[in-house]
Amino acid sequence: MMYDYKEGKKRVEEILKSNLEVKENERIPKSEELTFDNSYHTWVASIFIDIRDSSNLFKNGNNKDISKLIKAFTSELIEILRGSDNMREIGIIGDCVYAIYTAPNKEDNKDVYYRACYCNTYIKMLNKLLEKYNLPTFKAGIGLGDAKTLVIKAGRKHVGINDNVWIGDSVVDASNFSSIAHKEGFKNIVMSPIFYDNLYPVHKKIGRLFKKKYHHKYGYCYSGNVIMTKFDDWIDNDFKE
Repeated sequence: MMYDYKEGKKRVEEILKSNLEVKENERIPKSEELTFDNSYHTWVASIFIDIRDSSNLFKNGNNKDISKLIKAFTSELIEILRGSDNMREIGIIGDCVYAIYTAPNKEDNKDVYYRACYCNTYIKMLNKLLEKYNLPTFKAGIGLGDAKTLVIKAGRKHVGINDNVWIGDSVVDASNFSSIAHKEGFKNIVMSPIFYDNLYPVHKKIGRLFKKKYHHKYGYCYSGNVIMTKFDDWIDNDFKE
């Protein structure tokens, strides 16, 4: 392997000397508008859904069963999370599904919150189906974050290897809170204080559905277990075995 470090120095200096524009925007533009010559700083909401105790689950299950579980878990969560004009990224990291949305208005947080509730209810449906087919069931934690975030198109120009980097508490909080949700006394959905504060004015019902809690590592958050009632009633009463 040969690395042309002299050309590398030129490329780095080109980046460092460039007149890069950081735009304070109302919303994150779609991917095609993000370039190596700009970055954006605005409100972003994130959701992470993480399988609990996955190492034991995977260690004790056979490969075929685990493959079916992961495919079913990721497929429908992606279906629930996609389909919004505000969605800017969706993906899978290990056994975690995540989505990131531009969220300039408080109503945008309400949409992300409802998607989290659908995900929570779907996991109940999936576990019922896993039981039907004698496959291992599981728990999952859902984390929600919201913050002013810097998004940067990073990578290597002209070679097709690039990705968006999200700098801010939105993604970090959603990831961290998903890791503690549905364990340690926290309920299935855990949201950051900023997400809660921005959601409450447009959905005051969360005041009685979510309780403020403190985590020794991640600080204050709001914990609740909310499902979509019509969906849940169908699972309980009209679900076809």
